[in-house]
Amino acid sequence: MARKCSRPTCKHDSALTLTYQYSRALVWIDDLAEEVDPHAYDLCEMHGRRFTVPGGWRLEDRRDRFRLIVPNRLAG
Repeated sequence: MARKCSRPTCKHDSALTLTYQYSRALVWIDDLAEEVDPHAYDLCEMHGRRFTVPGGWRLEDRRDRFRLIVPNRLAG
């Protein structure tokens, strides 16, 4: 079952997961997590695009960073 966006009143399906670490003033945006994490926020595409970090914070977008590409034919 698809998870909904964490933003109040938003009815769109989640597309990404947002996590943060206060001590480092750092926010990460990742591909949607496999499982629900109570310390993370699942956002839809629209809210993910509109998200901004507070002044002095850094945002790291890590989506599609480790996508595995598997060829459909063997070389040879």
